[in-house]
Formats: sequence, structure tokens, C-alpha cells
Amino acid sequence: MSSKNPTVVLVHGAFADSSSWNGVVALLQDRGYEVVAVSNPLRGVDSDAAYVASVAKAVDGPVVLVGHSYGGVLISRAAQELPNVDALVYIAAFQPDTGDSALGLATRFPGAKLGPDTTAVLVHDGEPELRIKSEDFRDVFAGDLPADTTRVMAATQRPVTEKALTTGLSGEPAWRRLPSWALVATQDNAIPAQAQEFMAERAGSKTVRVDASHAVAVSNPDAVADLILEAAKATA
Repeated sequence: MSSKNPTVVLVHGAFADSSSWNGVVALLQDRGYEVVAVSNPLRGVDSDAAYVASVAKAVDGPVVLVGHSYGGVLISRAAQELPNVDALVYIAAFQPDTGDSALGLATRFPGAKLGPDTTAVLVHDGEPELRIKSEDFRDVFAGDLPADTTRVMAATQRPVTEKALTTGLSGEPAWRRLPSWALVATQDNAIPAQAQEFMAERAGSKTVRVDASHAVAVSNPDAVADLILEAAKATA
């Protein structure tokens, strides 16, 4: 516990960038919180988690670590040995146990529309990476946002390496030792709500449910910020 407000470190997922947190950042800053939105490399679980850990470790004081989508894998790995992380918040995110991969969790339950039919494969330096096809982006990722907004998001999405989504978590997930909160997006077509519920229950996370797409941080920033604030206040 600390008398100082924790710094909120936000980790975006695949097919997005740190600007996806803009609405949440503004709300948290208005409440007096320092915020860092990490630019997730999206290259691989261990290397991405190491980068997230380096950002959180550099913060002077306690941290609430927040992950969206694939970012949930990274915070589960990055916080394994970080002494200044007080809480984890999962926003429509993966909460893997040891050995779980993002893709394996997404397909454990029916309903995921993210797959071979909706993604395009690029090859960079011999490494396959994925992007969501522009025509499928809104349905898969952001069905509760206006079409003009999702067209821009589709054009600016950042691809993720295939290995990042298929590599299992190494070590014990940080949610085993840290308190966690989870937001389940009930209209999520990327990570089915049933999968989110399963992971949150397994982790013992304090859970809220929002009628939103996978892009809940964009469509419902108030609900996301409220949950982060709840975690921050509980650990302050």
C-alpha cells in the first residue's frame, strides 16, 4: 500500500495502438492520475512483456497495470516479478494461465470471428504477421463504433506476429499473486464473452460487464476508466 496515487500503465493489444486509450487517458488525468500508454511492440510474448516491464519498472511509485486484449497476456507476464505493481486490470483481455496462448483461449469457446477468413497474413523478415482485413474490421473489432471511425482504425491498425498469439505463457501468471479486475465486453467478436468470463472467474477477478464490442476502451471509456479507478483506489 502507498499514500501516493498509483500511476496507471496502459497496454494496448493487437491490431491497435496506444491512441486507442485516448478517451480513458483523458478521464484518468482529469481525476489526477499519472498515466503512461505503452507502445506495445506486438512482436512476441516474452519480448513484448519485457518491454512493458521496463516501462512499469521505470515508474517512481506504485503502478496499476492495465491490459486490453493481447495486452492482458503481457501484463500477466510482465508483472511476475515487478515489486511496484499493485493491481492488474483486464479490459476485454486475455488472462492466461501457464502455457495458455491468446489464440488457444480465443478459440476455446464459440463466437470468435477473428480467424483465417477475416485476417490477412503479411511476411516481414521471414516472420508471419497478421492484420484484420479492412472489410471485416468493424464486425470483428469495433461493431459499436461508427463506420467512419472504424475505417480509420482499420487503416491505422498495427499488425501482430503470429507467434505472439500462439506462444504459451511462461511462468506463473501475475494474477495469482496480485488482485485483479476484469471488464467483460458482452458483444465482443474477437474474444468471446464466454471466454472472458471463464478467464476472469479462474483468476478470481472482480468483474464488471459492459454491452460493448472488443473496442470497449474507445466506445465506452467511462466504464473502462471507472474500473481502473476502482482498482487504483482499492490498492492505494
